[in-house]
Amino acid sequence: MTAFDSILVVDWSSGNDTGPRPRHDAVWSALARADGRVEPPVYHRNRQAAEAAIAGILAAELACGRRVLAGFDFPFGYPAGFAARVTGRADPLALWDWYATELTDSPRRNDRFALAARVNGLFPGEGPFWFNGLKAELPGLPRRKPVWHPAWPAERRLAEARAPRAFPLWQMGGAGAVGGQAMTGMAALARLRARLGAAVAVWPFEPLDAPVALVEVWPSLFALEIAAARQPGEVKDAAQVRVLAGRIARMQAEGTLAAALEAPRAAVAEEGWILGLGA
Repeated sequence: MTAFDSILVVDWSSGNDTGPRPRHDAVWSALARADGRVEPPVYHRNRQAAEAAIAGILAAELACGRRVLAGFDFPFGYPAGFAARVTGRADPLALWDWYATELTDSPRRNDRFALAARVNGLFPGEGPFWFNGLKAELPGLPRRKPVWHPAWPAERRLAEARAPRAFPLWQMGGAGAVGGQAMTGMAALARLRARLGAAVAVWPFEPLDAPVALVEVWPSLFALEIAAARQPGEVKDAAQVRVLAGRIARMQAEGTLAAALEAPRAAVAEEGWILGLGA
């Protein structure tokens, strides 16, 4: 595998604009170089600002002839069968494009809960998505986890089964939930792919022979290292992207990154995988 010159790590959020002052539970990013040098973490007050900044960073890196691994802390795929039910194709990247078309997202609001309710209607029973985070009742999206229907996709991806502290994608809200992050994040990355074209490859679904590799990461996999390196008063999200970007750069220098980018066949086909899981 051709070495990466730069490592970009992004801590994503599905919430609304978090204001001008850097804070937790927001979007943060950090850029590291192959030699382990990490630039100061950057706060993005909303997804739209983050998306524009990330596109700018990648365009600048490409213009300089640098190869980039860009890691995002949300799942890149769903349990097998979901993409085909929604899009008619067992292709996770087709699902990304579908979300980019169907999700309404702005700094002050998005309709992820309504879209989850709409997708639930494609399945028998209540459907797999749950946790309505709105004050008003939303038909089609229960507030509590439903009894799992045998006709639904699996509750967990293989990755979540291997990492039991990771939350399934079906939970749309609450502490630790990733359902909204995945939905908004997949839509954003679909737009990024459309903008950069053949310069982008998505791991593990595509061979990593393009200048930019989009990779799923999970900072909690390195929680002890991040906690030990967190500086006094540093926002946790900032510490996560800073430490993880440097950690991935060191993995490459140590020769362990290739093993961290190995994934089971089922994950490669449709579900996605977390960098370093099981390595």
